[in-house]
Amino acid sequence: MKNVAMMMGFGVLLMILAGNAEAKYLGRYSDNQFDSESTSNQFGQYGSQFSPDSINNRFGQYGSPFSPSGVPNSFTTGGPKLYSSDGQFLGNLNSNQFDPNSVSNPFGQYGSQFSPTSINNSFSQYGSQFSNQSANNPFAMDAPMISGDDD
Repeated sequence: MKNVAMMMGFGVLLMILAGNAEAKYLGRYSDNQFDSESTSNQFGQYGSQFSPDSINNRFGQYGSPFSPSGVPNSFTTGGPKLYSSDGQFLGNLNSNQFDPNSVSNPFGQYGSQFSPTSINNSFSQYGSQFSNQSANNPFAMDAPMISGDDD
């Protein structure tokens, strides 16, 4: 049953990426240190501080505070995008508190601790430490997917 759900999630990801010819898969935004696709796995392709595809590489396109696609860039309105496994947009993964679509905007739909589509809402399926679809569950295998622009 898990394999069917995983294949469906992968199919949704392919549809998302196919819709944007310039999109690039950047792993799963997850606290799971053992998932090979997790941004928290320091030895994985998407979590290593040395990988060009990692949001943790401070010299890379997605990890630099100076890159328009960088997660730590507090001035960008771009950056990688988060999607749930069923394809729902969960916000821009950047540090700009004024970007209306940012997960860092405490008053925005995707950053508010009260929004049902926020990874910051500890009672939502995307923010609860007990949900398999949550970025905050250290054992989640279906955490939000990150999509970046391939420049």
